[in-house]
Amino acid sequence: MTHIQNMNCKNCNTEVDLNFCSNCGQPVHLKRINGHYIIHEIEHVLHFEKGILYTIRELLTRPGENIRHFVTENRSRLVKPIIFIIVSSLVYTLVNHYFHIEDGYMRFEETAESTTGLIFKWVQSHYGYSNILMGVFIAFYLKLFFRKYEYNFFEILILLCFVMGMGMLIYTVFALVQGLTHFNLMTAAGVVGFAYCTWAIGQFFDKKKVASFLKALVSYLLGMITFMLVAILLGTSIDLIIKH
Repeated sequence: MTHIQNMNCKNCNTEVDLNFCSNCGQPVHLKRINGHYIIHEIEHVLHFEKGILYTIRELLTRPGENIRHFVTENRSRLVKPIIFIIVSSLVYTLVNHYFHIEDGYMRFEETAESTTGLIFKWVQSHYGYSNILMGVFIAFYLKLFFRKYEYNFFEILILLCFVMGMGMLIYTVFALVQGLTHFNLMTAAGVVGFAYCTWAIGQFFDKKKVASFLKALVSYLLGMITFMLVAILLGTSIDLIIKH
């Protein structure tokens, strides 16, 4: 093992005599940034080395069990939830724009000049972030309807990141097929995606009770409606303030 003499860590200023700082773990000498470094960083962000395809498979077959396991026991088997929903939403947005598909996931008729129109235009251009914001509203209702369970608000939000991320991948598949075949499939995509989210959420809480799926359905609907109403109210209020 190489010894380093008379050097301080460039991160925490602790004196080091080995290749790594004993205090913060920072390497004494950083490796050059090259092609291998870039590939490794992409793999790290997308978590390919631990199985993004495995994550998708598990979320398609046993979403409730796997997400519950992630929340309570093991967080190394699945892709990180925030990254997952942002990346899956980005993939959907790219496919949607490439094929110029009329959006059937979230559509709002409003003049582009109004603040409300601009807000929904931003939503349609930034599904990753807007899904997280929408998830906050859905999580509120889930916490309300499933208050007897011990999951806190943030754990429910993690559930929604996984579920809504898979929903975006489902829309992506339909968008690809529509782009290649020119059959209008996005309405069907909305139904399938919505059904998946309801099923996955109900399975997470208690798959043996029909009430779990009904509560999941109502919570998801109320969350989406509340999100849209808040966006409309915000846009209208801004327009009124500007006019006055």
